[in-house]
Order: sequence, then C-alpha cells, then structure tokens
Amino acid sequence: MVDHFDARLVKLARKGDQGAFAELVDLYKDKIFHLGYRMLSNRHEAEDIVQETFLRVYKNWERYDEKQKFSTWIYRIATNLCIDQLRKRKPRYYLDAEMNDQEGMDGYTLIPGDDRTPETEYLVSETQQLIHQAIEGLPVKYKSVIILRYLQELSLQEIGDVLDMPVTTVKTRVHRGREFLRKKLEHKVL
Repeated sequence: MVDHFDARLVKLARKGDQGAFAELVDLYKDKIFHLGYRMLSNRHEAEDIVQETFLRVYKNWERYDEKQKFSTWIYRIATNLCIDQLRKRKPRYYLDAEMNDQEGMDGYTLIPGDDRTPETEYLVSETQQLIHQAIEGLPVKYKSVIILRYLQELSLQEIGDVLDMPVTTVKTRVHRGREFLRKKLEHKVL
C-alpha cells in the first residue's frame, strides 16, 4: 500500500505538484536523516545529506525509472552522497567520541525501556556505543551494507538495488562486515 501511495505522489511530483513533493519530503526526510546519521555520525552532515538528496531528486526526475520503487532510488541517492562525504573526510580516530550531540547518550538510550535497572541501562548503553564505534570503523563498502541491512532494515535485494550491485555481492559484504565487527568486538562485549 505504501508503494502505491509513493507511486501516486511521485507521479504528481514529477508533473510539478509542489504539495506532492512536500509529502514525499515528509515521508522520507527522517529515514534519510537516520541513514545519513548512521553512516556519517554527524548531525550537521546528516542534515546536509537530507537537503542534498531532495535537491537531487527534484532536479533529476527525468532519471527516475518508474519501474523501480521510489524508496530504492532515494536511498541510492542518499547512500551515494554519504559515501562521497566519507571519502572526502580525512581519517579521524577517537575512541571516546560521543555518539550524539548530547553528552553520554546515543539514539538507543532515548528509546523507552522496559523494566531495566540503571545498571542494565548503563551496560546496554555501553554495549550499543561499542557497536556503533565498531560500525564507524568499518571500511565504507562494508559500513554502507551493514547500516542499510541492520539499521535501515532493508532486504538484500533492496540493498543491491540501492547500491547498484548484485545480491551475491551484498551477501558477501554483509558477511564480511559482520565478521569484521565480530573480530573487533569479541574481546570488548560481555
């Protein structure tokens, strides 16, 4: 149903309907922001990725193939922008980096919990921070597939479509990315 709704909005937006384009922005801005934030670990860069993604969508409607899902196309644009941004960066390594603009917090600590004690909350938060740092340290080709698979929850086929690569390559990169994370985390996580 969402795909049908997206397709209707896309057709209207391509014909110049500003309201339909605004609805597409509302539907996808948070998803694109989360993708950008997970890949870049920087709120301002993620916000820039959102803006640049929608600017490219607006300027390149003629390149969109209506046979493919709009979500695949927009994720491809955003992912490529993130990868370009990562390539522009000089390597920066700091082990004590905060995962968010808020001191001592990451996105997962903002999710309402169940009956956790402060001690278990601390352990969960610390573990999540270690995992996020490990993901941050992945090579770009593994980082993008791991984020799209496990944080954006895309299927292997959707990731292949987004990154324009065969599903077998996606599977290989997911496997190698997980192995890289496992080796990096095996002595750190309880």
